[in-house]
Amino acid sequence: MPPDVPPQPSWRITLPHSTAAVPIARALVRTALAELEAPADSDTAELLTAELVANAVEHTGGSGPIELVVELLASGCQVEVHDHDPGLPGDLSGLLPGSTPDPWQEHGRGLLLIRALSSACGHRPTAHGKAVWFTLPSGPVPPGPAAP
Repeated sequence: MPPDVPPQPSWRITLPHSTAAVPIARALVRTALAELEAPADSDTAELLTAELVANAVEHTGGSGPIELVVELLASGCQVEVHDHDPGLPGDLSGLLPGSTPDPWQEHGRGLLLIRALSSACGHRPTAHGKAVWFTLPSGPVPPGPAAP
């Protein structure tokens, strides 16, 4: 980044590797977006953050902390959840053939929600594991085509 460009405002918070992290993360993302005066939809950000944190708690081993990063972007905001497991999450780019979530099961729809309600999402390796992220635009995400 050139020296004359200021960094984007952001929050970075360490959370416990437990189910208690989910409501804490929801409250923190709401507070961060208000503090940063982010124009993104706070309710959607809370829901998607809760999904990412719940996945990090449920699907990663160990007791290492989870990190929540909320960054203000010119076009909205980006939320990342970092964990210490290098294993990749499920497919964030779309449903795989035969992988439609069962509507009667309690689990399995988190990544679908993230894909449907964010303007972009993905994952990347980090020095200590991975980061799973989503971005939200300044306004509501327009409805996309219906999933098969």
